[in-house]
Amino acid sequence: MISRQTLLQTASCGFGFLSLQALLQPAAIASTAESTVIQPRAKRVIFLCMSGGPAQMDTFDYKPQTAKKKHPGSAFRFQQHGESGLWVSELMPETAKHADRLCVVNGMYCDTGNHAQSFLQLHTGERLRKRPSMGSWISYGLGSENSDLPSFVSLNAAKPSVYASSFLPTEYSGTPIGTNGEDMSQATIRDINGAHLPPQLKRRQLDFVQSMNRNHLADRTGDAQLEGVIESMELAYRMQSAAPELLDLSNESEATLQRYRVGKKLSVGTCRPTDFGRQCLLARRLADAGVRFIEVNHGGWDQHKNHRRDLKANCETVDAPIAALLEDLAARGLLEDTLLVWGGEFGRPGLVPEDGKDETGHNSNGFTFWLAGGGVKQGHVHGKTNETGARAVEGKVHFRDLHATILHLLGLKHDQLSYHHEGRTHRLTGPEQANVVDELFV
Repeated sequence: MISRQTLLQTASCGFGFLSLQALLQPAAIASTAESTVIQPRAKRVIFLCMSGGPAQMDTFDYKPQTAKKKHPGSAFRFQQHGESGLWVSELMPETAKHADRLCVVNGMYCDTGNHAQSFLQLHTGERLRKRPSMGSWISYGLGSENSDLPSFVSLNAAKPSVYASSFLPTEYSGTPIGTNGEDMSQATIRDINGAHLPPQLKRRQLDFVQSMNRNHLADRTGDAQLEGVIESMELAYRMQSAAPELLDLSNESEATLQRYRVGKKLSVGTCRPTDFGRQCLLARRLADAGVRFIEVNHGGWDQHKNHRRDLKANCETVDAPIAALLEDLAARGLLEDTLLVWGGEFGRPGLVPEDGKDETGHNSNGFTFWLAGGGVKQGHVHGKTNETGARAVEGKVHFRDLHATILHLLGLKHDQLSYHHEGRTHRLTGPEQANVVDELFV
């Protein structure tokens, strides 16, 4: 057996061979991680992250006033939709048309009602320390379906924690496109276009830099981070031809742009202006091109005062684009092996009818996520909160259970997908008990 370092030092093809090695990377990962693989139901994930904590009882967890004494519950009208009779709020009329595609998880809960900690736990499994994000773990476990594109892309990324690989090799970091609140029409991959040199000279320039990296690596056998940087540079070179075309929506029809509400930005109260529709359309294109994990971010769900006004504005922003994404994925045959995940870092406790205030707080004890595609049940509701929607009481699903379930759907055993770092074996689902929620599967 020849080590990678020895091969790079002796191979006459130099970093041309490294390019070939990168092309073969998915097969290599599949070979070395065979013990972690099970029969997959999904090939990729689109995570629709609603940062701030959507109010579950005003979107997908209907809580009518049934007792003699009024209690916190749904502040908006609900109606049953589709053959499944799934309850959906009046705030999400377009998404409601796809009720029979949704698998609603009403028994979610997590460890804290603090935004920063819970947001970190949602993405990494840890709430106090920086750890690899879910997308990085999936990229590490499965690699990419397209050698010219990253396996993990984060759109409108709010914080590095949502796409950082932490102690995993750099090549598994997410590629951020756009920043929180930015006009996504101007979003690009930083330094990707660089037209200062023709392609041939760019290749020669990169080979020269990589030859120095190779010499540097020769004295640092087993330096995974340095190896990751070298491989990331090769990927960046290949991306220069593929990525700009994917980000260019000029070849999309006007009807498609209208369905996704591309370019329509809404800023009401605490809701930040966002081009969420462009993100969803880019997510569809990236999924079609073979990107393994795509995160779409929409902030502004932290409604304390003016709850009704701001929640309505947020739902109006995301509703039609999400419906368009579901429609297009289904029409293209991608929904069968693409898992959509919708939710935020926690939920809301509901409005108190007696005090007349339009204010809510944080609620980590019971909230809602929904999934679609990728082998999950359609028109299905799992779990239950109490009559006020404040606490999960049946079918409880913790973030680590959600992570275990997502990995399982992708064909990965959560308790075997691990990485040894600083004398410890690390997993996305951590050392605590995590359960795959089999009840969600078809």
